[in-house]
Amino acid sequence: VQLQASGGGLVQAGGSLRLSCAASGRTVSSYAMGWFRQAPGKEREFVAAINWGGYITNYADSVMGRFTISRDNAKNTVYLQMNSLKPEDTAVYYCGTDGKFRITEATTRLRDYLYWGQGTQVTVSS
Repeated sequence: VQLQASGGGLVQAGGSLRLSCAASGRTVSSYAMGWFRQAPGKEREFVAAINWGGYITNYADSVMGRFTISRDNAKNTVYLQMNSLKPEDTAVYYCGTDGKFRITEATTRLRDYLYWGQGTQVTVSS
């Protein structure tokens, strides 16, 4: 499965962006999907995840209440709506999937994600 992340850019603090992650090569409608981010000099960290059916979501504490993950299985696409952005949200954002058929949970563990997109840069200015 190939994942293509898009929608990043430069935005002022308090602004919004919507990231998209489009899958090709295989349908991901039966797999959990997640967003992670990596800032310069830091490790990749969990941001948000959604299970295959879209009825379970998990968020990092740092983005709870500001970010929303969703999916459109008909379009084989996952989204991350980011509101009230802060300079500390600046990072390269990656989407991934665990590739496991209809697992109930929306895993937050980096090691569970087997396929990754190329990343999209999000820069929030103060």
